[in-house]
Amino acid sequence: MPEVADIPLGVRRGRPPSRATQSYPTAAPARTLPAGYVQLGMAKEIAPTLRAFGLDPDPIIKAAGLDPRLFEDGANLVPHRALGRLCGLSVAHTQCRHFGLLVGRRATILSLGLVGRLMLHSETLGDALRGLVAHLSVQDRVIVPSLDVAGDTAVFSHAVYQPGMESADQIADGAIACALNAIRALLGADWAPSEVLLPRGQPADREPYRRHFRAPVRFDQEIAALVFPSRCLERRINGADPLLRAMLEERIKQLKGAQGSEFPDDIRRLLRVRLTSDRCSADAISDLLTMHRRTLSRRLKDSGTGYRHISNEIRFEIARQLLGDTEVPLGQIAAALDYSEASAFTRAFRRWSGETPTAWRAKHRRDGQQSSHEPQGGSSQHGDDQGRTVDEEPTDRGQSSKRGHRIAVQPLPAQVATGAVLCGA
Repeated sequence: MPEVADIPLGVRRGRPPSRATQSYPTAAPARTLPAGYVQLGMAKEIAPTLRAFGLDPDPIIKAAGLDPRLFEDGANLVPHRALGRLCGLSVAHTQCRHFGLLVGRRATILSLGLVGRLMLHSETLGDALRGLVAHLSVQDRVIVPSLDVAGDTAVFSHAVYQPGMESADQIADGAIACALNAIRALLGADWAPSEVLLPRGQPADREPYRRHFRAPVRFDQEIAALVFPSRCLERRINGADPLLRAMLEERIKQLKGAQGSEFPDDIRRLLRVRLTSDRCSADAISDLLTMHRRTLSRRLKDSGTGYRHISNEIRFEIARQLLGDTEVPLGQIAAALDYSEASAFTRAFRRWSGETPTAWRAKHRRDGQQSSHEPQGGSSQHGDDQGRTVDEEPTDRGQSSKRGHRIAVQPLPAQVATGAVLCGA
């Protein structure tokens, strides 16, 4: 049997049909997203990927608690916990540690559903990515995307934010591989990022990653990200239709109104992309949302939770992912989560999990499965509404001397920034 990573997939197979022959979703029935569910989307490609290994996907899908018939349509809704289990089972059955990458390689911009179609008709790549960041939550509340620009460098990232999500490394691999295919659908099959960041340990075989991304890949990172010159964001998208764009935007607006706002989940999404890079006190988040801190606290309390509980929940999830999926040292993880020292992080992690980070890492190192522990005792510790406790004190003031030790995107080497990415004027 040929190596599955070498099965020809390519951008040609992943390229959407011509705009003249596409059917558009404006007449499709509303599919609001219940709590705990996601649109199948890219995960629809799990079944053909399993078949490429010579496996029957149906028993594996059933073992995850899902109906195989759901995989006939990427718009179907599935419980996100079951999807995480399916990824873990798929890795175990195939013994392929880059299974998520293979799934993402098969995905196209149309795997992103309504939002993917909106991207096709955006004016520029920047508009398309900002639309993905703003609207992905209508169909996916496992992944949270982010677009950051600093000078000449743009970073488009994905992070898994649902607490205790199984197979976060596989999901992140697949999501960023799909994002690359989406950008190539907009800018051309030859487009390549300057570098790729992945929140997983360095694999024994890096070749499948090199083949797909066609760029340097850095492992043991906090996020899954594509790094590229910011001038790419100004590239115009050929064939974009302003009328269809307006219709798609209206459709998304209707869906957002129909499903309503899950305020605690929105706070989780905000914290997941900001907690390792920005101030994330309750005051800072309140300012970002242009509401009084008391209003933030009241709305969360009405939903049965609090800011401190959610921030600890997200810190624990980030810590779990970095401990289980990467070789990042404890000191760097502590700094990434804005703790003043590793010992403060160790005390907080012990309170959340009942174990030290070192003991937890030894027990849960990735071997195809991931623990689904939830934070323990998050609401019983004494602390204020900014997520701080007596023995767990993130600096959270934007001036920590530890911030310089965080895992950071490195400046692009001149030869990479000017040569590898096809974003000429």
